[in-house]
Amino acid sequence: MPYIRFRKQFLHIPYLLLGVLEFCLLFFVYRLLATGVHLAVPLPPELASGTLAALVFALMLSSGTLSMGGYSSLANESATSLFFRTLVAYCFVGGLGLTTIYLFAPALDPGSSSLFFAVALSSLIVILCRLVFLRVVDSEQLVRRVVVFGAGPFAANLMQEYEQNMRAMGVRIIGCIADNSGQAAVKKDQLLPIPVNFHEFCRHNKVSEIVIAAQERRQAQGGFLPMAGLMECKLRGITVTSGVDFYERELKKAKLDMVHPSWILFSDGFSASRSRAFAKRFVDLALSLALLAIMSPFIILTAIAVFLETGRPVLYSQKRTGLLGKEFRIYKFRSMRQDAEKDGKARWASANDNRVTRVGGFIRNTRLDELPQIYNVIKGEMSFVGPRPERPEFVSELKEKIPFYDTRHYVKPGLMGWAQLKYPYGASVEDAKGKLEYDLYYSKNHSLLMDILIMIQTVEVVLLGKGVR
Repeated sequence: MPYIRFRKQFLHIPYLLLGVLEFCLLFFVYRLLATGVHLAVPLPPELASGTLAALVFALMLSSGTLSMGGYSSLANESATSLFFRTLVAYCFVGGLGLTTIYLFAPALDPGSSSLFFAVALSSLIVILCRLVFLRVVDSEQLVRRVVVFGAGPFAANLMQEYEQNMRAMGVRIIGCIADNSGQAAVKKDQLLPIPVNFHEFCRHNKVSEIVIAAQERRQAQGGFLPMAGLMECKLRGITVTSGVDFYERELKKAKLDMVHPSWILFSDGFSASRSRAFAKRFVDLALSLALLAIMSPFIILTAIAVFLETGRPVLYSQKRTGLLGKEFRIYKFRSMRQDAEKDGKARWASANDNRVTRVGGFIRNTRLDELPQIYNVIKGEMSFVGPRPERPEFVSELKEKIPFYDTRHYVKPGLMGWAQLKYPYGASVEDAKGKLEYDLYYSKNHSLLMDILIMIQTVEVVLLGKGVR
């Protein structure tokens, strides 16, 4: 199998192996330098030796890669972007984390010059490793060859996303087989003739998976599903996957156009657990109190800056829709003029919104304006991770225009979310639909492991100012 499922999360084996390989490389690079193995270059003074020091070094740099989206963006990056992302992940995020640890464990500190040499050498080796990995994982010998059954709009959307996001993920879609339900929406060069024998076709073309993306499966409405042929493929070792499950596994979202109520009812997910709710609440409280203590100076400075620029009130509140549709008040530092909605009408923020003040622009980019929401987390109205709460005025409109929109309210809203990592800032009904696809995936598969990964990866959002208006 090209992937495994752990704690509801689909982990692609090639990228999992890459992460393990990089961790081992980081560990052994540090150990080699620490034990004084001489290379063709002069070495700095001996690093802090020991297995623990090497493990901490490898763990922090690997966490830096996760926090900067090093693996999720690897498939779509140029060599230059890969180089700079790795430098930021290792030299800034990883270096900052190591410096913090060394403050509390000085025995592990190798010294600034030695640490710089170790990080620089590790960066070079890992970048070379990733370039080789991209060539290998996308080679014809290792890719999973996939055929799509269907040639309508569903299939066309899948092919478009494949070209943009899947080509370097070890997937090769060889084409689409029309289901006779209407005019084909895919490109002509992507169309394949309907095979007489599906299993022979798959064997001849080395197909390992068939994805069902038919627009209409009922013969009465012009479509058909060759059950006998597909069953033979399934029974003889060829994977047959529904389009919505393929999207979920490969792109970590639920394709809304393909979602049916039966998928929600019978899928392995959307389950509530008291033990998980208790554990999540415990983590929320612990993190909230810790973050409040650490960020107190920044909270005070932000409040002073807002007051000096625009006066009182420093905070503003809005009604938001939370768990099970219950409304609550969310708190933020004010980043817009006091007359931002003087006519009383709710408006989405737009790009380069002229209502945002100078201080407001800075605190929105750095997410400092969100810090008062720690209070909402402590009260239990929000969690650290979950779908971002929306204004009731927008929720009423979106529920009418977007199917299954209300499903996101069966999970407690959060300070950070899966949609915020994967989708740019949304300010329209179409954007809300795109974000809902990721919120649905989170609602179906949420776990403490996923929450931790989202918190780690949110570092990239904060550092690069993604999704800010």
